Amino acid sequence: MTERNLELALIGNCVIGALVDKKAEIVWNCLPRFDGEPVFSSLLKTDDPETIMGTYAIDLENFSHSEQHYEKNTAILVTTLYDANGNGVTVTDFVPRFMQYGRMFRPMMLSRKLKPIGSPKIRIRLRPACDDGSQGYRKIQGSNHIRYLGCDMALRLTTGVSVTAIMDETWFILDGEHYLVFGDDQSITEPIKQLTERFLVETESYWLEWSRYLAIPFEWQDAVIRAAITLKLSAYEDTGAIIAAMTTSLPEASHSERNWDYRFCWLRDSYFTVHALNRLGATRTMEQYLQYLVNIVAGMSEEHLQPVFCINGTKQMPERIAHSLPGYRGMGPVRVGNQAAEQIQHDVYGAIVLSATQMFFDERIRRPGSKELFELLETMGEKAYTYYNQPDAGLWELRGSKHVHTFSSMMCWAATDRLAKIARKLELSERYEYWKKASDTIRDAIEENGFNKALNAYTATWGGDTMDASLLLACELGYIDGRDSRFTGTIAEIEKKLMPSGSRYLFRYVVEDDFGTPENAFTICSFWYIDALASAGRTEEARDLFEDLLSKRNHLGLLSEDLDPETGELWGNFPQTYSMVGIINSARILSKKWETEL
Repeated sequence: MTERNLELALIGNCVIGALVDKKAEIVWNCLPRFDGEPVFSSLLKTDDPETIMGTYAIDLENFSHSEQHYEKNTAILVTTLYDANGNGVTVTDFVPRFMQYGRMFRPMMLSRKLKPIGSPKIRIRLRPACDDGSQGYRKIQGSNHIRYLGCDMALRLTTGVSVTAIMDETWFILDGEHYLVFGDDQSITEPIKQLTERFLVETESYWLEWSRYLAIPFEWQDAVIRAAITLKLSAYEDTGAIIAAMTTSLPEASHSERNWDYRFCWLRDSYFTVHALNRLGATRTMEQYLQYLVNIVAGMSEEHLQPVFCINGTKQMPERIAHSLPGYRGMGPVRVGNQAAEQIQHDVYGAIVLSATQMFFDERIRRPGSKELFELLETMGEKAYTYYNQPDAGLWELRGSKHVHTFSSMMCWAATDRLAKIARKLELSERYEYWKKASDTIRDAIEENGFNKALNAYTATWGGDTMDASLLLACELGYIDGRDSRFTGTIAEIEKKLMPSGSRYLFRYVVEDDFGTPENAFTICSFWYIDALASAGRTEEARDLFEDLLSKRNHLGLLSEDLDPETGELWGNFPQTYSMVGIINSARILSKKWETEL
């Protein structure tokens, strides 16, 4: 049994994504898109490597160790495997993405280049699986390809490697550079080497050019660029949706059963993603996401807007258990779909308005926000004005528990506040007055009900005394100044109640929920804490904690959702957009300025 961990790399092209471990095994990949069937699913299996289905591995005889890195400022992964005698093989993995014929070329294609060091003896195990990883594909051998048939999908491997060796999984000496192209069941009509090398050069050029125009901070540049590329790879470009993570059911803590499917578009998470990319100058993701939002809002017929949608914009994602998958380290269940779609979360109205606000103020935008868009956003503002003081499940999606959550109310305030600002920009004086009155009304209600005078802090729920890490966003949202005594009091109370003794990392909450008391820290909350410290003037503390959190990234600079406060081990779905957003935002806030350093 292979002991899985989150020392994984992400490759992709904004249509598909794949996770690759340190030994160059593709352990997770869904086709034909992020939320599709997991063709490679060994990340959620415990089978013996000799029998496991749902894997794509390059095995090296007498394996000793490996090295792994991304090509600088790209999504191209290089893994070098070494044997005990100094032989080895370098595996270059990428998913093509570049401009071709005036449009973005992003095929359903996993490309691998194998380059020998000395005389390595290798084996290729290519075993796609379907039906929740329970069935292997039927293989049909061709002259220089293998067709894989199963579960309503036909796939093809094209290669210059011995097809027999791959079919039979026999060991062979790698005697030169070889290429493997896996994806659609389509014939490749040009030499495989020529095609792969051309795609590699074009893909590298695309990412280098994209990274080149990022408005990065002076410090922590590598961390920010890697985070930005990861966020970009999490955007499903065909519709504009942004997924929360590539995976499903990686547990938040050991044997916790807090296993969720994150391959969907949460409106709240997506706002934070586009906001972070906007701050780096990468506004196109926001423009594409806005079209996704417009379609959702325009098609809304229910009283409440659900908080999460499928990446194609549809609403239904019924939650079921994939019984044939034992789960990460055997820690099931593995869930497909997400019941959170059925919840009421009032913060989503603010998330939608906030996602679109920059469209009205950024002169770089090709198609800036219009009066028609404003009127569409007003429908979300009306929802916010109606429900700001009504119970909901909150952003942590508590199952079976409803309260009036202060953060949800603050997001409703943000919706009305930004609509007032947009109305002023559009010179719509009547609508400005309306939304200004609405935002003042909501603010007064929050101050009356969401602020506990005895604690000198905003609390998780109206009239309550428990804390919620999301309240640290009050300053980020523009609700309150970072040095206001009410905000510094909130920081102090959160430090007291959400930071376990001896830990430097924040829990999102500590009250017992449907699965007991949370065991691991929620990574984004620690980033919010860092930003709050900085806004309160505690900059050195913030910088120290930020450096500490950066050290908890995996070897390639990626983060998951959760962090064991004692061991620093990563847990939860991976890579988590929330966490990568935190890197960007905190680096921007804390970094020394270009102007003062040069």
